[in-house]
Amino acid sequence: MQTPYLRLPFLFNPALLEADLQRCLRGHWEQHFNAKDYDGSWQLIALRSMTGAEEDIRAHAGGQYLDTPLMEACPYFREITAQFECEKEAIRLLCLAPGSMVKEHRDQQTSYEDGHFRLHIPVITNPGVEFIVAGRQLPLVPGECWYANFDLPHSVANRGETDRVHLVLDLVRNEWIDRLFRDAGYIPPATGPDPETLQKIIAELRLQNTPAALALIAQLQQP
Repeated sequence: MQTPYLRLPFLFNPALLEADLQRCLRGHWEQHFNAKDYDGSWQLIALRSMTGAEEDIRAHAGGQYLDTPLMEACPYFREITAQFECEKEAIRLLCLAPGSMVKEHRDQQTSYEDGHFRLHIPVITNPGVEFIVAGRQLPLVPGECWYANFDLPHSVANRGETDRVHLVLDLVRNEWIDRLFRDAGYIPPATGPDPETLQKIIAELRLQNTPAALALIAQLQQP
């Protein structure tokens, strides 16, 4: 089974993370554009965007990105970003207010296997936050760094009394990242036979016509 989520070997300083967040609170935060995906308040501000503006909160894989003035004002966020030796795309802060919920959804082509993937670094959170990926609640705490395959079903609910803010980095996969993930315990997707070989296997199993063979055929034909 491939890895749906993975804690990476970083532990950032929560006090320094929150200090940079305080600088960002003076900026202009935008409500998330996918209004159908959440209830309550889900706001973002950009540290790196396609236009270089902090109000440009959209993320598109494969675009050209620029640091915003807000990134220049946040020394610890710059230090964190520099530790990832790969191409950086969108870098944003996402704030989910108390009593708000991001409904279960999937973000297309945001998995490590797609080559463009997303990391979450909690800045502030609380015990009432439920962050669920592929049916499992992840116990994220400030300063940790997590990868998740957001092409899988995921949701967030802030049932606490304080904001939940994450630093979210969209990165491009390269050899350095491959080593980082491998060392952290990443399991790649299983590779099966090519379509022609698969059809030959299924034909041979049909000839056997046993309950075990028929069960295996059903398994092989699953998408």
